[in-house]
Amino acid sequence: MLKSWLNVLQTRWNSYKYRFVPWIAVNICKNERTLRQVPLCSLDKLVSDEEVLLNITKLFRALFSSNLGDQRDILQTLSSSSQTDYQAAVGEEGPSDPCRVMFDTMGFAIERRPSSLQSAGTGVFVVMGTVPKGATVAMYPGTIYQRYEPIFFQSVCNPFIFRCIDGVLIDGNDKGISKAVYRSCSGRDRLGPIKLSDTTWLTAKPYNPLAVGQYVNNCSNDKAANVCYQEFDVSTGFPIELCQYLPNVNYRMDMPRPLRCVVLVALRAIHPGEELFSNYYTVVH
Repeated sequence: MLKSWLNVLQTRWNSYKYRFVPWIAVNICKNERTLRQVPLCSLDKLVSDEEVLLNITKLFRALFSSNLGDQRDILQTLSSSSQTDYQAAVGEEGPSDPCRVMFDTMGFAIERRPSSLQSAGTGVFVVMGTVPKGATVAMYPGTIYQRYEPIFFQSVCNPFIFRCIDGVLIDGNDKGISKAVYRSCSGRDRLGPIKLSDTTWLTAKPYNPLAVGQYVNNCSNDKAANVCYQEFDVSTGFPIELCQYLPNVNYRMDMPRPLRCVVLVALRAIHPGEELFSNYYTVVH
């Protein structure tokens, strides 16, 4: 009985320690290969924000067009030219499976599967096509917290808290209190039939196939990083009908700044069957 409890605690600790500041301070320099070194904050981005925006908008438009039957109420709120554009993009048998839409639009598709690393739990794999270098390959979903907002209870034993360079936090946990908070904030921000964020990433089948970034595992000596995190702020001019695919929501409703998103960008070409690995720590000098 005691041994089983110790095994459970060991498993939880192995998952949580990467977010425990004292452990990080002692161990961060012990394995340089798992660190991403950036000389300046301005050099943190591998590709431009415009390219990231182009990639996700292209996918979101394809997802919207592939499921127009369920978008009638939203479609009626758009201009006649936008309605015509979406209707013209629908084929005779428009694909509705998000993974297939992703492949047809971006040339590759990803999926959650058991990780190739021992005791690492779930991982993210390229299942179709080849990811080109610089492509937006995933998004980190969750509730956005500013540095001064309460997140203590959500953070307890939570291995999915992502810290941005400016101190903004993203809670990517799809269970427990974190899940309830995200659903509440998403429902609060809804405008009639129009959803301003995606809640399906909390389920086994997300409508936005990119929204699995929280399950990308840390690299190791044997498995080098093939993707990196990149912060991206969604502009206020983002098409409102496509907001339903954004897997992030602000904790506060009246947040004056743009919605923060974090995407994962390919560091090299990633081939079918490969698991995605990132650097959990970026050291900015």
